[in-house]
Amino acid sequence: MSLYQILYQSQSLVPFEPLELAALLHHARINNEQHAISGILLYTPDGRFLQVLEGEVDAVRHLYHQRIMADPRHYNCRVLCEGPCQHRSFPNWPMGFRHAHACHFRTLLGTAPPNNQSLLVPRPHTRPELLALLLEFAAGGEEQVWLEQSN
Repeated sequence: MSLYQILYQSQSLVPFEPLELAALLHHARINNEQHAISGILLYTPDGRFLQVLEGEVDAVRHLYHQRIMADPRHYNCRVLCEGPCQHRSFPNWPMGFRHAHACHFRTLLGTAPPNNQSLLVPRPHTRPELLALLLEFAAGGEEQVWLEQSN
């Protein structure tokens, strides 16, 4: 089995009510367990999603392209990065979940220091860097500490 990851973001047409969000997570967890997909979903009060999906390449691509992209409850679905991976970042979560805020998204999706200090131009986070930040955010209890460490 070849493992694959997709990291994407989108915007809901209307912010989800708590019961709607709970139903979305319930259905996603059932579907993901049936297809051996794991990952995490971050959701902001203004309706932004950031999600990691990981599993067998065909299952992950089908879920994203056939179900998520076709879901009329959101728009501006944009893949941030995708590709094969050696291991799952969220192996025990058929769909982990964390509430987030716009400042968290800015930190996660912001730029990283340059690889070459002579260029002094920030660059986008690589997939491993973004996954490491997501794991840290998901595991952290104190959001302020997480924000200070990742800047």
